[in-house]
Amino acid sequence: MKQAIFNSFGTTIIVFALCQSALAQQSVTLQPRIGAKLNGLTASQIERFETGKVLYSRPVAIEEGLGPILNKSNCGSCHSNPLGGWGAISVTRFGMENKGAFELYPGESQSLAQSLANSSFCAELVPADATIVRIRLTNSSMAFGLVEAIPDVQLTANEDPLDINGDGVSGRVHWVTPLEAAPGSPLRAGRFGWKAQIATVLSFSSDASRNEMGLTNRFSPIENAPNGDNARLTICDEVADPEDVVDANGVGFIDRITDFQRYLAPPPQTPKSGMDGELLFEQVGCAKCHVSQFTTSTASSLEDSIRSKTIRPYCDFLLHDMGLLADGISDGNAGEAEMRTPTLWGVRRRDPMLHNGSAAGGSFTARVTAAIAAHGPFGEGATSAAAFAALSAVEKTKLVKFLDSLGRAEFDFDGDNIVDILDFFALRTCIDQGKTNPNNDCAIADIDQNGVVNSIDVDLFVQAFNGEILDCNNNGFADLRDIALGVSQDANNDGIPDDCGSCQADASGDQTVNGVDLAIILSGWAGSGPSDVDQSGVTDGIDLAIVLSGWGACP
Repeated sequence: MKQAIFNSFGTTIIVFALCQSALAQQSVTLQPRIGAKLNGLTASQIERFETGKVLYSRPVAIEEGLGPILNKSNCGSCHSNPLGGWGAISVTRFGMENKGAFELYPGESQSLAQSLANSSFCAELVPADATIVRIRLTNSSMAFGLVEAIPDVQLTANEDPLDINGDGVSGRVHWVTPLEAAPGSPLRAGRFGWKAQIATVLSFSSDASRNEMGLTNRFSPIENAPNGDNARLTICDEVADPEDVVDANGVGFIDRITDFQRYLAPPPQTPKSGMDGELLFEQVGCAKCHVSQFTTSTASSLEDSIRSKTIRPYCDFLLHDMGLLADGISDGNAGEAEMRTPTLWGVRRRDPMLHNGSAAGGSFTARVTAAIAAHGPFGEGATSAAAFAALSAVEKTKLVKFLDSLGRAEFDFDGDNIVDILDFFALRTCIDQGKTNPNNDCAIADIDQNGVVNSIDVDLFVQAFNGEILDCNNNGFADLRDIALGVSQDANNDGIPDDCGSCQADASGDQTVNGVDLAIILSGWAGSGPSDVDQSGVTDGIDLAIVLSGWGACP
């Protein structure tokens, strides 16, 4: 029996009824890939997610209210790694220092500089005499709905503003009023933004729409004037405020992009737990701020996909004194030296790192090492930075390997966020290996974490595979499953059972894999057709690997 389902990227594939396998008796599911939607959304919620995703990337037009001063014309330009995630785009903050305290530049209503404008006349400039000028990188919007659903009481439980326990860490909640809150509403614990200055996803959408794109809306209806010059604003702003108007369904832009951010899934963690590196992460003190786990609210008003979920953001969402790593800018009740702990889920995809982008380029190990070192010698992270520096080379490698698990897709051995035939070859090796553990590379394929890569994991691999799923012998199971479990042989490693009488690597069709097939691959590079032997839609390194591994006469 066969059925059509959607894989992690929404592509229709054919898989085989899992009722025939051991997976049917298990409650094991794949983690969504980074940038994917939450598991368990209803059809209506999926539609809202997809609609919001489109608008998140679509540039806002000037006639729709873009500008007159702005940083980008759409959300996805900044939140690009992946869409809705971290970015390499920075913004500039500026102001004046007065006896060690930050002050807004005279005439300005905010510290954010808008780098673009609808015309040169409307452009804003960072004043030459500003004494504080700093850059900040784009934060991630991953799993915002889950983060918003963390009860305030769970955040306050990690507070220690007076460092009563004497561990050198004194985080505190930044209490704020959501933009959409009715007058007199209670304060909420801030959790979004580098200063934890935002408490809800809708507030985040409203604030960013006005400040980053110049799109005023019902919660942020007042336009930013270029360098505080309201006379210029009157000339430059040609669209009546608020500019975000509802669509045919009565829904505004800020509501649409809130849907997208709200329903983004948390980045995967592979393996899910048990790595020695995480124990070291805790031992050196990183987990004092980068708290691993929270449970979302049980409120009946929340969606099923958000309510009562255990999440692992590795973040306490509190403000901390960062010493020399701070940016010297205050925001609301957040002081000049304070910064909110950034989430670490998905950190393996981040380049640059840190709020100022100072840990950039090179290998992941180099970036992580530089980011940790930047936490010293002063501030609340100094002790942990020193403890990390004192680890042995082997211990450092284990800790970095743990961080590299944060954002890795299951079965993605080569770390490219695609599960393909190369990952299948690695899966087969892990099956042959036998026992594994969370510190072994084969843990990437041990999805149920039972210490062995077996048929349950193979069935999940078939679900995760980014390619066509075939059943050439019509036995009701995927060919890849048959090969992995030894039901079928694949002597030439082309991903097709030998008993099917086909030869995937034989691009020329002459039943021999040789230089002719290699030439077909190279001449068709980046295209499709006969050179695309794995039928992925493009001729690439995977097709080359299939030809090289299948060299010789076809079975």
